[in-house]
Amino acid sequence: MSQFPTSPTDVPVINTSFTDTGNTPYIMGGEDGGGMGAPAAGGGGGGGGGHNAASDTNHQRQNSQSMKIKHIPTFDAAEMREAMSPTGPMTPNPFSRKNTSIDLDDYFTGPRDILKHSKWPLFMQMHGSILPKMIVPLLWMCLWSACITCIHMLKTKMAVDSVLLTVLGFVVGMGLSFRSSTAYERYAEGRRYWAQLILACQNLGRVFWIHGGDPENIDRRQSLLRKIGCMNLLLAFSVSLKHKLRFEPYTGYEDLEHLVAHLSTFAQEATAAEPEKVQEKKKNFFKETGEYLGVSFAASNPRKTIKKASRPLGNLPLEILSYISCLVDKMVEDGQLKVPMQQTIAYNNISLLNDIMTGTERVLTTPLPIAYTIAISQITWVYVMLLPFQLVGKLEWITIPATVAAAYIILGILFIGREIENPFGEDVNDLPLELYCEQVASELDIISSFEKSDPYAFMESGLNLPLFPASMAPYPIWMTRSENRVHNAIINKHDTVFEFRKRVVLEKVASNAAGGKSEKKTSSEATVTSNGDHNV
Repeated sequence: MSQFPTSPTDVPVINTSFTDTGNTPYIMGGEDGGGMGAPAAGGGGGGGGGHNAASDTNHQRQNSQSMKIKHIPTFDAAEMREAMSPTGPMTPNPFSRKNTSIDLDDYFTGPRDILKHSKWPLFMQMHGSILPKMIVPLLWMCLWSACITCIHMLKTKMAVDSVLLTVLGFVVGMGLSFRSSTAYERYAEGRRYWAQLILACQNLGRVFWIHGGDPENIDRRQSLLRKIGCMNLLLAFSVSLKHKLRFEPYTGYEDLEHLVAHLSTFAQEATAAEPEKVQEKKKNFFKETGEYLGVSFAASNPRKTIKKASRPLGNLPLEILSYISCLVDKMVEDGQLKVPMQQTIAYNNISLLNDIMTGTERVLTTPLPIAYTIAISQITWVYVMLLPFQLVGKLEWITIPATVAAAYIILGILFIGREIENPFGEDVNDLPLELYCEQVASELDIISSFEKSDPYAFMESGLNLPLFPASMAPYPIWMTRSENRVHNAIINKHDTVFEFRKRVVLEKVASNAAGGKSEKKTSSEATVTSNGDHNV
Protein backbone atom coordinates (compact mmCIF):
# COMPACT_ATOMS: atom_id res chain seq x y z
CA MET A 1 0.00 0.00 0.00
CA SER A 2 1.42 3.35 -1.06
CA GLN A 3 2.14 6.05 1.49
CA PHE A 4 1.98 9.83 1.23
CA PRO A 5 5.34 11.63 0.77
CA THR A 6 7.06 12.95 3.86
CA SER A 7 7.97 16.35 2.44
CA PRO A 8 6.32 18.86 0.11
CA THR A 9 9.04 18.44 -2.53
CA ASP A 10 8.21 14.75 -2.90
CA VAL A 11 4.59 15.42 -3.85
CA PRO A 12 3.91 14.53 -7.50
CA VAL A 13 2.32 16.98 -9.88
CA ILE A 14 -1.46 17.06 -9.94
CA ASN A 15 -3.12 15.13 -12.74
CA THR A 16 -5.85 17.60 -13.65
CA SER A 17 -7.66 15.04 -15.79
CA PHE A 18 -8.23 12.78 -12.77
CA THR A 19 -11.82 12.47 -11.62
CA ASP A 20 -12.49 11.91 -7.93
CA THR A 21 -15.09 9.18 -7.69
CA GLY A 22 -15.25 9.40 -3.92
CA ASN A 23 -14.59 5.67 -3.56
CA THR A 24 -11.11 5.92 -1.97
CA PRO A 25 -11.47 7.44 1.50
CA TYR A 26 -8.45 8.80 3.33
CA ILE A 27 -7.79 9.43 6.98
CA MET A 28 -5.70 12.34 8.10
CA GLY A 29 -2.50 11.48 9.97
CA GLY A 30 -1.11 13.27 13.00
CA GLU A 31 1.24 16.20 12.78
CA ASP A 32 4.13 14.11 14.03
CA GLY A 33 3.39 11.24 11.69
CA GLY A 34 5.47 12.64 8.88
CA GLY A 35 2.68 12.90 6.35
CA MET A 36 -0.89 13.85 5.65
CA GLY A 37 -2.33 10.37 5.98
CA ALA A 38 -2.83 7.10 4.20
CA PRO A 39 -5.60 5.41 2.27
CA ALA A 40 -8.12 3.92 4.63
CA ALA A 41 -8.39 0.17 4.73
CA GLY A 42 -12.16 0.22 4.54
CA GLY A 43 -14.14 3.33 3.70
CA GLY A 44 -17.33 3.99 5.54
CA GLY A 45 -20.52 3.90 3.54
CA GLY A 46 -23.41 6.30 3.45
CA GLY A 47 -23.27 9.85 4.70
CA GLY A 48 -20.85 8.91 7.46
CA GLY A 49 -18.11 8.58 4.85
CA GLY A 50 -14.63 7.86 6.12
CA HIS A 51 -15.42 8.57 9.76
CA ASN A 52 -15.97 4.88 10.40
CA ALA A 53 -12.36 4.26 9.41
CA ALA A 54 -11.18 7.35 11.28
CA SER A 55 -12.80 6.22 14.53
CA ASP A 56 -11.71 2.58 14.75
CA THR A 57 -10.58 3.16 18.31
CA ASN A 58 -11.35 5.72 20.97
CA HIS A 59 -7.61 6.44 21.22
CA GLN A 60 -7.45 7.66 17.62
CA ARG A 61 -10.48 9.91 18.10
CA GLN A 62 -9.07 11.47 21.27
CA ASN A 63 -5.71 12.08 19.59
CA SER A 64 -7.36 13.72 16.59
CA GLN A 65 -9.31 16.06 18.87
CA SER A 66 -6.25 17.02 20.93
CA MET A 67 -3.96 17.87 17.99
CA LYS A 68 -3.04 21.55 17.61
CA ILE A 69 -1.93 23.10 14.33
CA LYS A 70 1.33 24.89 15.04
CA HIS A 71 2.02 26.00 11.52
CA ILE A 72 0.59 25.54 8.06
CA PRO A 73 3.16 24.47 5.45
CA THR A 74 3.04 26.32 2.16
CA PHE A 75 2.67 24.33 -1.05
CA ASP A 76 2.82 25.49 -4.62
CA ALA A 77 -0.24 24.73 -6.71
CA ALA A 78 1.80 22.53 -9.02
CA GLU A 79 3.09 20.51 -6.06
CA MET A 80 -0.20 20.05 -4.26
CA ARG A 81 -1.64 16.59 -4.46
CA GLU A 82 -5.39 16.39 -4.77
CA ALA A 83 -7.02 15.52 -1.46
CA MET A 84 -9.59 12.81 -1.77
CA SER A 85 -13.04 13.35 -0.30
CA PRO A 86 -13.47 11.31 2.91
CA THR A 87 -16.55 9.57 1.62
CA GLY A 88 -17.36 6.11 0.43
CA PRO A 89 -20.36 4.95 -1.54
CA MET A 90 -23.27 6.98 -0.26
CA THR A 91 -26.88 7.67 -0.97
CA PRO A 92 -27.73 10.57 -3.30
CA ASN A 93 -29.08 12.57 -0.37
CA PRO A 94 -27.96 11.82 3.20
CA PHE A 95 -30.95 13.72 4.60
CA SER A 96 -33.59 11.60 2.87
CA ARG A 97 -34.42 8.00 2.14
CA LYS A 98 -35.75 8.91 -1.31
CA ASN A 99 -34.47 6.61 -4.07
CA THR A 100 -32.54 4.47 -1.58
CA SER A 101 -34.93 1.57 -1.00
CA ILE A 102 -38.26 0.11 -1.98
CA ASP A 103 -39.22 -1.30 1.41
CA LEU A 104 -42.72 -1.10 2.77
CA ASP A 105 -41.18 0.99 5.53
CA ASP A 106 -40.79 3.82 3.02
CA TYR A 107 -44.47 3.62 2.14
CA PHE A 108 -46.14 3.31 5.53
CA THR A 109 -43.74 5.54 7.45
CA GLY A 110 -42.55 9.01 6.75
CA PRO A 111 -42.37 11.84 6.71
CA ARG A 112 -43.89 12.02 3.27
CA ASP A 113 -41.83 13.57 0.51
CA ILE A 114 -43.74 16.79 -0.16
CA LEU A 115 -41.77 17.38 -3.37
CA LYS A 116 -43.19 14.26 -4.97
CA HIS A 117 -46.09 14.83 -7.34
CA SER A 118 -48.89 12.29 -7.68
CA LYS A 119 -51.43 12.32 -10.48
CA TRP A 120 -53.85 10.12 -8.58
CA PRO A 121 -56.98 11.85 -7.24
CA LEU A 122 -56.74 12.59 -3.54
CA PHE A 123 -59.52 10.18 -2.59
CA MET A 124 -57.56 7.33 -4.24
CA GLN A 125 -54.15 8.06 -2.71
CA MET A 126 -52.94 5.72 0.01
CA HIS A 127 -49.54 7.18 0.90
CA GLY A 128 -50.30 9.77 3.55
CA SER A 129 -53.76 8.42 4.25
CA ILE A 130 -54.79 7.43 7.75
CA LEU A 131 -56.46 4.28 6.37
CA PRO A 132 -53.58 1.82 7.09
CA LYS A 133 -53.80 2.62 10.80
CA MET A 134 -57.58 2.22 10.73
CA ILE A 135 -57.70 -1.29 9.27
CA VAL A 136 -57.90 -2.98 12.67
CA PRO A 137 -60.54 -0.58 14.13
CA LEU A 138 -62.65 -0.85 10.96
CA LEU A 139 -62.48 -4.64 11.00
CA TRP A 140 -63.62 -4.59 14.61
CA MET A 141 -66.51 -2.25 13.79
CA CYS A 142 -67.48 -4.47 10.87
CA LEU A 143 -67.65 -7.53 13.12
CA TRP A 144 -69.44 -5.61 15.87
CA SER A 145 -72.09 -4.17 13.56
CA ALA A 146 -72.54 -7.55 11.84
CA CYS A 147 -73.11 -9.20 15.22
CA ILE A 148 -75.69 -6.60 16.30
CA THR A 149 -77.45 -6.75 12.92
CA CYS A 150 -77.65 -10.55 12.89
CA ILE A 151 -79.08 -10.63 16.41
CA HIS A 152 -81.62 -7.96 15.49
CA MET A 153 -82.68 -9.60 12.23
CA LEU A 154 -82.65 -13.23 13.37
CA LYS A 155 -83.33 -13.15 17.11
CA THR A 156 -84.22 -10.23 19.39
CA LYS A 157 -84.92 -6.69 18.27
CA MET A 158 -82.08 -4.44 19.42
CA ALA A 159 -82.96 -1.11 17.81
CA VAL A 160 -83.09 2.03 19.97
CA ASP A 161 -84.36 5.52 19.31
CA SER A 162 -82.02 7.58 17.12
CA VAL A 163 -82.33 10.57 19.46
CA LEU A 164 -79.12 9.28 21.02
CA LEU A 165 -77.33 10.16 17.78
CA THR A 166 -78.27 13.81 18.20
CA VAL A 167 -77.35 14.02 21.88
CA LEU A 168 -73.99 12.26 21.63
CA GLY A 169 -73.18 13.63 18.18
CA PHE A 170 -72.88 17.19 19.48
CA VAL A 171 -70.51 16.15 22.28
CA VAL A 172 -68.39 14.01 19.96
CA GLY A 173 -68.21 16.81 17.39
CA MET A 174 -67.03 19.28 20.02
CA GLY A 175 -64.41 16.85 21.31
CA LEU A 176 -63.05 16.00 17.87
CA SER A 177 -62.97 19.67 16.90
CA PHE A 178 -60.97 20.52 20.02
CA ARG A 179 -58.63 17.58 19.43
CA SER A 180 -58.01 18.49 15.78
CA SER A 181 -57.53 22.21 16.38
CA THR A 182 -55.00 21.73 19.19
CA ALA A 183 -53.10 19.09 17.19
CA TYR A 184 -52.90 21.27 14.09
CA GLU A 185 -51.86 24.26 16.20
CA ARG A 186 -48.88 22.26 17.43
CA TYR A 187 -48.15 21.12 13.88
CA ALA A 188 -48.20 24.70 12.56
CA GLU A 189 -46.11 25.94 15.49
CA GLY A 190 -43.49 23.28 14.78
CA ARG A 191 -43.33 24.36 11.15
CA ARG A 192 -43.01 27.99 12.22
CA TYR A 193 -40.01 27.17 14.40
CA TRP A 194 -38.24 25.36 11.57
CA ALA A 195 -38.90 28.28 9.23
CA GLN A 196 -37.25 30.54 11.81
CA LEU A 197 -34.36 28.09 12.02
CA ILE A 198 -33.78 28.36 8.27
CA LEU A 199 -33.93 32.17 8.56
CA ALA A 200 -31.43 32.25 11.43
CA CYS A 201 -29.01 29.96 9.56
CA GLN A 202 -29.21 32.20 6.50
CA ASN A 203 -28.51 35.31 8.57
CA LEU A 204 -25.60 33.76 10.47
CA GLY A 205 -24.26 32.27 7.25
CA ARG A 206 -24.06 35.75 5.73
CA VAL A 207 -22.43 37.07 8.90
CA PHE A 208 -19.74 34.38 8.82
CA TRP A 209 -19.05 34.40 5.08
CA ILE A 210 -19.83 37.91 3.82
CA HIS A 211 -19.69 40.30 6.77
CA GLY A 212 -16.83 38.56 8.54
CA GLY A 213 -13.45 39.96 7.52
CA ASP A 214 -10.14 38.14 7.25
CA PRO A 215 -7.85 38.58 10.27
CA GLU A 216 -4.41 39.96 9.60
CA ASN A 217 -1.34 37.72 9.72
CA ILE A 218 -3.44 34.61 9.04
CA ASP A 219 -3.17 32.41 6.00
CA ARG A 220 -6.02 33.03 3.57
CA ARG A 221 -6.74 29.31 3.38
CA GLN A 222 -7.04 29.09 7.13
CA SER A 223 -9.47 32.00 7.14
CA LEU A 224 -11.63 30.36 4.46
CA LEU A 225 -11.65 27.02 6.26
CA ARG A 226 -12.55 28.72 9.54
CA LYS A 227 -15.52 30.41 7.91
CA ILE A 228 -16.76 27.25 6.26
CA GLY A 229 -16.31 25.49 9.60
CA CYS A 230 -18.55 28.07 11.24
CA MET A 231 -21.21 27.50 8.59
CA ASN A 232 -20.94 23.74 9.06
CA LEU A 233 -21.78 24.27 12.72
CA LEU A 234 -25.07 25.85 11.66
CA LEU A 235 -25.92 22.74 9.67
CA ALA A 236 -24.77 20.58 12.58
CA PHE A 237 -27.15 22.47 14.88
CA SER A 238 -30.08 21.86 12.51
CA VAL A 239 -29.37 18.15 12.06
CA SER A 240 -28.70 17.58 15.77
CA LEU A 241 -31.96 19.33 16.66
CA LYS A 242 -33.80 17.00 14.28
CA HIS A 243 -32.33 13.95 16.00
CA LYS A 244 -32.99 15.35 19.47
CA LEU A 245 -36.65 15.91 18.64
CA ARG A 246 -36.84 12.27 17.56
CA PHE A 247 -35.20 11.02 20.78
CA GLU A 248 -31.95 10.08 19.03
CA PRO A 249 -29.33 11.40 21.46
CA TYR A 250 -26.12 10.01 19.94
CA THR A 251 -23.89 11.27 17.11
CA GLY A 252 -23.25 8.16 15.04
CA TYR A 253 -25.97 8.87 12.51
CA GLU A 254 -25.41 9.02 8.78
CA ASP A 255 -26.19 12.72 8.37
CA LEU A 256 -24.63 13.93 11.64
CA GLU A 257 -21.39 12.08 12.36
CA HIS A 258 -19.20 13.97 9.88
CA LEU A 259 -20.50 17.30 11.21
CA VAL A 260 -19.72 16.79 14.91
CA ALA A 261 -16.95 14.16 15.00
CA HIS A 262 -14.36 16.88 15.72
CA LEU A 263 -16.36 18.44 18.58
CA SER A 264 -15.95 17.55 22.23
CA THR A 265 -19.50 16.84 23.44
CA PHE A 266 -21.23 14.51 25.87
CA ALA A 267 -23.06 12.81 23.02
CA GLN A 268 -19.79 12.19 21.18
CA GLU A 269 -18.25 10.55 24.25
CA ALA A 270 -21.35 8.42 24.81
CA THR A 271 -21.32 7.31 21.17
CA ALA A 272 -17.65 6.35 21.35
CA ALA A 273 -18.26 4.36 24.55
CA GLU A 274 -21.47 2.66 23.40
CA PRO A 275 -21.51 2.55 19.58
CA GLU A 276 -23.86 -0.44 19.54
CA LYS A 277 -26.72 1.68 20.92
CA VAL A 278 -26.78 3.82 17.79
CA GLN A 279 -27.87 0.89 15.63
CA GLU A 280 -31.60 0.22 15.80
CA LYS A 281 -32.45 -3.40 16.48
CA LYS A 282 -34.32 -5.34 13.81
CA LYS A 283 -38.00 -5.67 14.66
CA ASN A 284 -39.80 -8.95 14.27
CA PHE A 285 -42.60 -9.34 11.75
CA PHE A 286 -45.48 -9.01 14.20
CA LYS A 287 -44.09 -5.91 15.91
CA GLU A 288 -43.31 -4.22 12.61
CA THR A 289 -46.72 -5.05 11.16
CA GLY A 290 -48.41 -3.88 14.34
CA GLU A 291 -46.68 -0.50 14.11
CA TYR A 292 -47.76 -0.15 10.47
CA LEU A 293 -51.36 -0.84 11.49
CA GLY A 294 -51.25 1.48 14.49
CA VAL A 295 -51.71 -1.24 17.12
CA SER A 296 -50.84 0.40 20.44
CA PHE A 297 -49.52 -2.83 21.99
CA ALA A 298 -46.87 -3.07 19.25
CA ALA A 299 -45.71 0.55 19.47
CA SER A 300 -42.21 1.09 20.85
CA ASN A 301 -41.38 3.66 23.48
CA PRO A 302 -39.63 6.48 21.55
CA ARG A 303 -37.64 7.42 24.67
CA LYS A 304 -36.30 3.90 25.12
CA THR A 305 -32.84 4.79 23.81
CA ILE A 306 -32.51 7.69 26.24
CA LYS A 307 -33.70 5.65 29.21
CA LYS A 308 -31.20 2.86 28.51
CA ALA A 309 -28.19 5.20 28.31
CA SER A 310 -25.47 4.42 30.84
CA ARG A 311 -23.52 7.65 30.25
CA PRO A 312 -24.58 11.31 30.28
CA LEU A 313 -25.92 12.31 26.87
CA GLY A 314 -25.90 16.06 27.34
CA ASN A 315 -27.77 18.36 24.97
CA LEU A 316 -26.02 18.29 21.60
CA PRO A 317 -27.80 21.31 19.99
CA LEU A 318 -27.05 23.40 23.08
CA GLU A 319 -23.38 22.39 23.04
CA ILE A 320 -23.09 23.24 19.34
CA LEU A 321 -24.71 26.59 20.09
CA SER A 322 -22.00 27.20 22.69
CA TYR A 323 -19.36 26.61 20.01
CA ILE A 324 -21.11 29.09 17.71
CA SER A 325 -21.30 31.70 20.49
CA CYS A 326 -17.57 31.37 21.22
CA LEU A 327 -16.74 31.78 17.53
CA VAL A 328 -18.83 34.95 17.26
CA ASP A 329 -17.13 36.35 20.37
CA LYS A 330 -13.74 35.61 18.83
CA MET A 331 -14.71 37.24 15.53
CA VAL A 332 -15.75 40.39 17.39
CA GLU A 333 -12.58 40.34 19.46
CA ASP A 334 -10.38 39.97 16.36
CA GLY A 335 -12.15 42.80 14.57
CA GLN A 336 -13.71 40.60 11.89
CA LEU A 337 -17.14 42.12 12.57
CA LYS A 338 -16.32 45.82 12.56
CA VAL A 339 -19.84 47.21 12.13
CA PRO A 340 -21.91 47.17 15.35
CA MET A 341 -25.03 46.20 13.41
CA GLN A 342 -23.28 43.06 12.15
CA GLN A 343 -22.46 42.10 15.73
CA THR A 344 -26.08 42.74 16.72
CA ILE A 345 -27.35 40.53 13.89
CA ALA A 346 -25.01 37.73 14.96
CA TYR A 347 -25.98 37.79 18.63
CA ASN A 348 -29.69 38.22 17.90
CA ASN A 349 -29.72 35.17 15.64
CA ILE A 350 -27.82 33.10 18.20
CA SER A 351 -30.56 33.99 20.68
CA LEU A 352 -33.12 33.06 18.02
CA LEU A 353 -31.51 29.62 17.63
CA ASN A 354 -31.74 29.14 21.39
CA ASP A 355 -35.39 30.20 21.33
CA ILE A 356 -36.07 27.75 18.48
CA MET A 357 -34.46 24.91 20.40
CA THR A 358 -36.49 25.53 23.55
CA GLY A 359 -39.66 26.21 21.56
CA THR A 360 -39.52 22.93 19.66
CA GLU A 361 -38.81 21.09 22.92
CA ARG A 362 -41.88 22.77 24.41
CA VAL A 363 -44.04 21.58 21.50
CA LEU A 364 -42.61 18.08 21.86
CA THR A 365 -42.95 17.72 25.62
CA THR A 366 -46.28 19.50 26.17
CA PRO A 367 -48.96 17.35 24.57
CA LEU A 368 -52.68 17.70 25.14
CA PRO A 369 -53.41 16.87 28.80
CA ILE A 370 -53.91 13.14 29.15
CA ALA A 371 -57.34 13.61 30.75
CA TYR A 372 -58.61 15.32 27.60
CA THR A 373 -57.01 12.69 25.38
CA ILE A 374 -58.55 9.77 27.27
CA ALA A 375 -61.99 11.38 27.56
CA ILE A 376 -62.21 12.31 23.87
CA SER A 377 -61.07 8.83 22.84
CA GLN A 378 -63.58 7.12 25.15
CA ILE A 379 -66.48 9.35 24.07
CA THR A 380 -65.71 8.76 20.41
CA TRP A 381 -65.51 4.98 20.79
CA VAL A 382 -68.75 4.87 22.79
CA TYR A 383 -70.45 6.84 20.03
CA VAL A 384 -69.34 4.57 17.18
CA MET A 385 -70.06 1.42 19.22
CA LEU A 386 -73.66 2.60 19.73
CA LEU A 387 -74.18 3.38 16.05
CA PRO A 388 -75.44 -0.11 15.05
CA PHE A 389 -78.18 -0.01 17.71
CA GLN A 390 -79.49 3.28 16.31
CA LEU A 391 -79.22 2.38 12.63
CA VAL A 392 -80.36 -1.23 12.51
CA GLY A 393 -84.06 -0.40 12.96
CA LYS A 394 -84.26 1.51 9.67
CA LEU A 395 -81.29 0.28 7.65
CA GLU A 396 -81.43 -3.41 8.62
CA TRP A 397 -78.65 -5.26 6.74
CA ILE A 398 -77.32 -1.97 5.35
CA THR A 399 -76.34 -1.17 8.94
CA ILE A 400 -73.04 -3.05 8.52
CA PRO A 401 -71.50 -0.96 5.69
CA ALA A 402 -73.12 2.21 7.07
CA THR A 403 -71.49 1.68 10.46
CA VAL A 404 -68.10 1.01 8.89
CA ALA A 405 -68.36 4.19 6.78
CA ALA A 406 -69.42 6.30 9.76
CA ALA A 407 -66.63 4.82 11.89
CA TYR A 408 -64.08 5.65 9.19
CA ILE A 409 -65.18 9.29 9.17
CA ILE A 410 -65.32 9.74 12.94
CA LEU A 411 -62.32 7.66 13.95
CA GLY A 412 -60.29 9.04 11.04
CA ILE A 413 -60.48 12.56 12.47
CA LEU A 414 -59.51 11.21 15.90
CA PHE A 415 -56.50 9.30 14.53
CA ILE A 416 -55.28 12.21 12.40
CA GLY A 417 -55.24 14.45 15.47
CA ARG A 418 -53.22 11.86 17.35
CA GLU A 419 -50.72 11.48 14.49
CA ILE A 420 -49.93 15.16 13.95
CA GLU A 421 -49.89 16.00 17.67
CA ASN A 422 -46.13 15.34 17.57
CA PRO A 423 -45.07 17.01 14.30
CA PHE A 424 -41.40 15.99 14.63
CA GLY A 425 -41.78 12.21 14.45
CA GLU A 426 -41.53 9.76 11.58
CA ASP A 427 -45.19 9.29 10.75
CA VAL A 428 -46.24 9.90 7.17
CA ASN A 429 -47.92 13.22 7.94
CA ASP A 430 -45.21 14.61 10.22
CA LEU A 431 -43.01 17.53 9.22
CA PRO A 432 -40.28 16.59 6.69
CA LEU A 433 -37.35 17.57 8.90
CA GLU A 434 -34.89 15.90 6.50
CA LEU A 435 -36.04 18.24 3.76
CA TYR A 436 -35.57 21.29 5.99
CA CYS A 437 -32.03 20.17 6.91
CA GLU A 438 -31.30 19.63 3.24
CA GLN A 439 -32.55 23.16 2.55
CA VAL A 440 -30.25 24.58 5.23
CA ALA A 441 -27.27 22.71 3.76
CA SER A 442 -28.07 23.85 0.22
CA GLU A 443 -28.55 27.50 1.15
CA LEU A 444 -25.36 27.62 3.22
CA ASP A 445 -23.52 26.23 0.18
CA ILE A 446 -25.12 28.95 -1.96
CA ILE A 447 -23.95 31.65 0.45
CA SER A 448 -20.41 30.25 0.59
CA SER A 449 -20.22 30.18 -3.21
CA PHE A 450 -20.56 33.97 -3.33
CA GLU A 451 -17.35 35.81 -4.23
CA LYS A 452 -17.12 39.05 -2.27
CA SER A 453 -13.60 40.18 -3.22
CA ASP A 454 -14.90 42.83 -5.68
CA PRO A 455 -18.54 43.71 -4.91
CA TYR A 456 -18.82 46.12 -7.87
CA ALA A 457 -17.46 43.73 -10.50
CA PHE A 458 -20.89 42.55 -11.62
CA MET A 459 -21.99 46.12 -12.37
CA GLU A 460 -19.29 46.56 -15.00
CA SER A 461 -20.60 43.68 -17.08
CA GLY A 462 -21.78 44.31 -20.62
CA LEU A 463 -25.01 42.55 -19.70
CA ASN A 464 -25.88 45.17 -17.08
CA LEU A 465 -28.57 47.53 -18.39
CA PRO A 466 -28.69 50.22 -15.69
CA LEU A 467 -31.47 52.31 -17.26
CA PHE A 468 -33.67 49.56 -18.66
CA PRO A 469 -36.30 49.93 -20.10
CA ALA A 470 -35.63 53.59 -20.85
CA SER A 471 -32.38 52.57 -22.50
CA MET A 472 -30.98 49.29 -23.78
CA ALA A 473 -27.44 50.68 -23.52
CA PRO A 474 -25.20 48.56 -21.26
CA TYR A 475 -22.93 49.82 -18.50
CA PRO A 476 -19.76 50.19 -20.68
CA ILE A 477 -21.56 52.48 -23.15
CA TRP A 478 -22.89 54.70 -20.38
CA MET A 479 -19.35 55.02 -19.05
CA THR A 480 -18.35 56.63 -22.38
CA ARG A 481 -20.96 59.38 -22.01
CA SER A 482 -20.77 62.61 -20.10
CA GLU A 483 -21.80 62.95 -16.50
CA ASN A 484 -24.49 65.47 -17.45
CA ARG A 485 -26.08 63.07 -19.94
CA VAL A 486 -26.10 60.21 -17.45
CA HIS A 487 -27.64 62.43 -14.79
CA ASN A 488 -30.35 63.75 -17.13
CA ALA A 489 -31.19 60.23 -18.32
CA ILE A 490 -31.72 59.10 -14.73
CA ILE A 491 -33.89 62.13 -13.91
CA ASN A 492 -36.04 61.73 -17.05
CA LYS A 493 -36.25 57.92 -16.90
CA HIS A 494 -39.82 57.86 -15.58
CA ASP A 495 -41.14 60.23 -18.28
CA THR A 496 -39.21 58.43 -21.01
CA VAL A 497 -40.57 55.02 -20.08
CA PHE A 498 -44.11 56.37 -19.77
CA GLU A 499 -44.08 58.01 -23.21
CA PHE A 500 -42.45 55.00 -24.86
CA ARG A 501 -44.98 52.55 -23.46
CA LYS A 502 -47.82 54.88 -24.37
CA ARG A 503 -46.69 54.97 -28.02
CA VAL A 504 -46.27 51.20 -28.13
CA VAL A 505 -49.81 50.64 -26.82
CA LEU A 506 -51.34 53.12 -29.28
CA GLU A 507 -49.51 51.61 -32.23
CA LYS A 508 -50.56 48.08 -31.25
CA VAL A 509 -54.18 49.24 -31.06
CA ALA A 510 -53.86 50.81 -34.50
CA SER A 511 -52.23 47.66 -35.87
CA ASN A 512 -55.04 45.47 -34.52
CA ALA A 513 -57.63 47.82 -36.00
CA ALA A 514 -55.93 47.49 -39.38
CA GLY A 515 -56.17 43.70 -39.30
CA GLY A 516 -53.01 42.84 -37.40
CA LYS A 517 -51.34 41.29 -40.46
CA SER A 518 -48.46 43.70 -40.71
CA GLU A 519 -45.13 42.32 -39.43
CA LYS A 520 -43.35 45.63 -39.91
CA LYS A 521 -41.76 47.06 -36.77
CA THR A 522 -43.59 49.96 -35.17
CA SER A 523 -42.10 53.42 -35.22
CA SER A 524 -41.47 53.22 -31.46
CA GLU A 525 -39.49 50.03 -31.89
CA ALA A 526 -37.58 51.66 -34.71
CA THR A 527 -36.52 54.53 -32.45
CA VAL A 528 -33.99 52.29 -30.71
CA THR A 529 -30.59 53.66 -31.64
CA SER A 530 -27.44 51.74 -32.34
CA ASN A 531 -26.52 52.25 -28.71
CA GLY A 532 -29.79 50.67 -27.54
CA ASP A 533 -31.51 53.92 -26.49
CA HIS A 534 -35.15 54.90 -26.79
CA ASN A 535 -34.59 58.61 -27.59
CA VAL A 536 -32.31 58.91 -24.54
